[in-house]
Amino acid sequence: MGPLEGVKIIEVGGIGPGPFCAMMLSDMGAEIVRVDRKGQVDMVEPKYNVLHRGRRAIGLDLKKPEGVETLLRMVEQADALTEGFRPGVMESLGLGPDVCLKRNPKLIYGRMTGWGQEGPLARVAGHDINYIALTGALYCIGQSDRKPPPPLNLIGDFGGGGMLQAFGVVCGLFEAQKSGKGQVVDSAMVDGVAALMASVYGMKAAGLWTEKRQDNLLDGGGHFYDTYETKDGRWVCVGSLEPQFYVLLLKHTGLTDHDDFKIQMDRTKWPVCKEKIEEIFKSKTRDEWCEIMEGTDICFAPVLTIDEAFQHPHNVQRKTFPEIEGVPQPAPTPRFSRTVPEIQKPASAPGADTEDVLAGWGFSADEIKALKEVGAI
Repeated sequence: MGPLEGVKIIEVGGIGPGPFCAMMLSDMGAEIVRVDRKGQVDMVEPKYNVLHRGRRAIGLDLKKPEGVETLLRMVEQADALTEGFRPGVMESLGLGPDVCLKRNPKLIYGRMTGWGQEGPLARVAGHDINYIALTGALYCIGQSDRKPPPPLNLIGDFGGGGMLQAFGVVCGLFEAQKSGKGQVVDSAMVDGVAALMASVYGMKAAGLWTEKRQDNLLDGGGHFYDTYETKDGRWVCVGSLEPQFYVLLLKHTGLTDHDDFKIQMDRTKWPVCKEKIEEIFKSKTRDEWCEIMEGTDICFAPVLTIDEAFQHPHNVQRKTFPEIEGVPQPAPTPRFSRTVPEIQKPASAPGADTEDVLAGWGFSADEIKALKEVGAI
């Protein structure tokens, strides 16, 4: 199993970034119990809930004192707890960090919000698009003559949220091994997106990044870092930033001797170069360009659909997309040479494992029966 084998984590169920954080920790070998609302029903079969894979699920009514006490008894045995509610929600349930850390002083209490635990917007609703907007990230994305497009919910929810929360929990667990003390890990997606933007902020401060979209090195401003339509209506991309890669791009597009392309960083030439290279890429199909460029140091790739990505030889050889119960999904990452991570199991339906989990966490048959009778589970 993975490097987190033996670590016990409670995930207070949520949506999006919370389950993603728990999926990453589970993929690394942690034993995670997902706490769902009693009676919760998913809209799809569990096997399609890829973010919920790898852990068992219990259904608790946290509005009943017996349900809260059940969770607190589990907290006493856990190494970490993760939650993703608005500020104050866990406290209102009687499950805030002060209560949980009193029951288990070694607990790592991971909480994730969009805006953070404090600040003028802390208690306001928001989604990925709002968090990336407030950091300047959204403004930087897209074409200069169009509105900024929603870039899926990858940057705020998953990169700045769930992934950094998983990182924070593991850092907390590492420190607790030395100190013997738990603590709160406070992850805000707006902070996480700001961290992801560090290099852009640095370039802006140095005068190397303008406020205009599609005017910079990494936003499609340069002809050497962009996507291009091909003859068959499909797409390719190049990222020939370094001079030696740029030389190869010119060689394989037949532009080596073209005067406008001589000085790569001459921004005044970028629009003309972009127009010329667009014409060239439209002269061949995507597959033809793959034959010419794929495998070279141009920094080239075809722009694949999801189905095409599953079948690309590189991804197939690396087993990047294993199938679990017929559902292609990403393999655990990163990879380890000795403590090899694996997907522990497909997702459980909400509350599907309640009795088995409680029995495994030390609840007697009579206690489980009593919890059922009062409607706490």
